[in-house]
Amino acid sequence: MRQSITSTLLTALLFSLAVGSSLAAKKVAPPQGQVKAHPSNAVALRDAMRKLWEDHITWTRLFIVSAAADLPDKETVTERLLQNQVDIGNAIKPYYGNAAGEKLASLLKEHITTAAELVGAAKAGNTPKMEEANKRWLENADAIAAFLSGANPSDWPLDEMKRMMREHLRLTTAEVQDRLKGNWVADVADYEKVHEQILVMADMLSDGIVHQFARKF
Repeated sequence: MRQSITSTLLTALLFSLAVGSSLAAKKVAPPQGQVKAHPSNAVALRDAMRKLWEDHITWTRLFIVSAAADLPDKETVTERLLQNQVDIGNAIKPYYGNAAGEKLASLLKEHITTAAELVGAAKAGNTPKMEEANKRWLENADAIAAFLSGANPSDWPLDEMKRMMREHLRLTTAEVQDRLKGNWVADVADYEKVHEQILVMADMLSDGIVHQFARKF
């Protein structure tokens, strides 16, 4: 009798495990024709995008420091800063193609070289040249915003991209001005604001890519 009960319980247990495994398999299987999502890929993209744009503001700051004090590392820092623009362009190539990546890198290089002109003019106290460089800097920022919005208008609306790019310029300008004036406390606070703002922009870009190319993630 005891052996019969044990055998019955064992049979019931094996049946329960088989049914449970079958239901679990059905539960986790992706719908036919769809790609199973991998959240880790989206997280990796967000981290990479943040790193690229943090590099952007970090090397921009080091350029400002070097240019303001005429440090001998200015050329080396400039080269590293320009490389960052190439890196950002390369980051979008898997999604928008090589031509788009090259175009973004070109626009960002112009962003940097114009900023360098602005810093030089401000340091020299050349107001007309500073105003002319600032005008081109704003135009370039709008061009970057238009390029990005054109690639993903749903997630990167033109007005929003223009606002974010111009805010980046405004905060960086304050950083340059306070550095040149020797307002060290304000200078540090300016950089903190630049850092916070660029992370918001980086996340907007990575979130937009994930949403637009959901099947890749």
